[in-house]
Amino acid sequence: MTESGNAEMHPESTVQLVHRIRHGDSVARDVLVERYFGALHRWARGRLPRYARHEMDTQDLVQETLIRALDRLETFESREPGSFLAYLRQILKNRVRDEIRKVGRRPRNEELHDNLEEQAPSPIEEAIDRESWERYEAALSRLPKQQQAGVIMRLELQFTHQQVADSLGMNSANAARMMVSRSIVKLTELMDDE
Repeated sequence: MTESGNAEMHPESTVQLVHRIRHGDSVARDVLVERYFGALHRWARGRLPRYARHEMDTQDLVQETLIRALDRLETFESREPGSFLAYLRQILKNRVRDEIRKVGRRPRNEELHDNLEEQAPSPIEEAIDRESWERYEAALSRLPKQQQAGVIMRLELQFTHQQVADSLGMNSANAARMMVSRSIVKLTELMDDE
């Protein structure tokens, strides 16, 4: 599996790849893993706290997520473009939460230095970040599914517009760019309403 996530996207939509995988196509499985591995790795690395990273490597977390998703592919229902990404994202969010809980139940062994500076955010900074994240999630859930997927791919997973278009089965990178731009404007309005 590649960590870079910079591999050129296969022009086939995710829905088509899922269909091929269900019929035993291992090449489609590899293409799907390559399509999402790098982006999921970047996303997880930004959400798994540093103190939890020594317990579970972010790369392992993403591999576990993809294995779980692909092992349960027979029960997955793809209702519209972007639903597989939402499925992966939810599995990964749950795994990150599980790792944080697991590490939180055990005392940490850390060496303290004499010149220890506060590097962690203050409780108020954490509360503001948590509140902003909750507003973002609430507003995101109010967007249509394809727009949710486009925003997640572009903002959270840092997909190019062409990658968004390929994943969602859109005609062009420009169509994806316009859809994502409009979705972000709507998302901002919804967040302001919260």
